[in-house]
Amino acid sequence: MVILVSDNTMIKRYKLSISRSSLPVSFLLTIIFFACGQKKEEYNSPSNYNLNKPYIIKLPSELDEISGIAYYRKDNSLFVESDNKGCLYKIFLNKPTDIRKWKFSHKRDYEDIVLYDSTFYILNNTGDIVSLSFLHDSLVSHEYTFPENGKYEFESLYYDDKLQKLVLVCKDCEIDKNATVSTYTFDPQQFTYSSAFTIDAKNVAEITIPKSTKYKPSGASINPVTGDLYIISSINKLLVVAGRNGTIKEIYHLNPSLFNQPEGITFTPNGGLFISNEAGEAQAATILFFQFKNPENK
Repeated sequence: MVILVSDNTMIKRYKLSISRSSLPVSFLLTIIFFACGQKKEEYNSPSNYNLNKPYIIKLPSELDEISGIAYYRKDNSLFVESDNKGCLYKIFLNKPTDIRKWKFSHKRDYEDIVLYDSTFYILNNTGDIVSLSFLHDSLVSHEYTFPENGKYEFESLYYDDKLQKLVLVCKDCEIDKNATVSTYTFDPQQFTYSSAFTIDAKNVAEITIPKSTKYKPSGASINPVTGDLYIISSINKLLVVAGRNGTIKEIYHLNPSLFNQPEGITFTPNGGLFISNEAGEAQAATILFFQFKNPENK
C-alpha cells in the first residue's frame, strides 16, 4: 500500500507494509508522516515502537479538547470524548473526516473513556464514572459517584482484564506525596469503588523538568501484547511503562513537537498504539498511530 508523505517542501511516495495482524488494509487515512527537511532530534522509544515516526490524523476544531480514546476493532474505528462537550464521538479510521456524534450529558470535565463488554465508561475529573450503552442509535446512561471526600483529580481510566475491573489513576490527589500516585478500581459488575495500588514515582520525579515537578498522569492503558501498563503525562511530557501493580520499568521523554498535549492512549488487539493530543495555540488536535514491531524481527 502507498501513503503520501509530506516533508513540507515536496510530496514523496513511500511504500508502507501494514500486516493484517496490525490494522486492516482499510487503514487508508488522511495521514501526515512526521518528516521535515531538517533533521529532527531523536527521542528514545520502547523496544516495540518508534515514537519518532507516527502516522498523524489531524482532527477538526470540534475535537480540539480531545481527551480519552478507545479502539473499536469491529469496524476499525475510535470512540473518543472531548472535555466539556458531554458527547461521544466515533472516528472511522478509513475515513477520518466522517465523524459521528451522540450527546449524553451536559458540559462537565470528562477525561477518559474505556470500552468494555459493549459498554462505554467515561471518567469525570472528580472520579465519577458515566456508563453508556446503545439502545438502537440512542445512548442509555448511568452515573456512579466517586465515594471519597476531599481533593481528588483524575484523568486516566483503563480496564485490567486480570482484575476484571476498571482502574482510575490519580492526577493530583491530596493523599499523594510528590513522588507517589494512588489508584482506585471500579467494579463494573458490582458498581463499587475500592482503593488499589500506589505507584512509587521517585524515579519519575528525578527526571522531570524542572526536576522534582509532581508527576501527573493524563492517560493509561494496558498493552495487550506485552501486558505492560503504559502511562502518559501531558504536563511532564513522559511515557512511563510499568507492571500491572504499578512498578515502574521504563521512562521515556516525549518530543513536545509531536506530543503537544498527550491526553488519551489506547491499543489495537495486536499492539498498535494510538495517542491523542489536544490542540495547541498553533497546532490542531491530532491522533498519533505507532505500529507495533517485534524487536527480534527487524
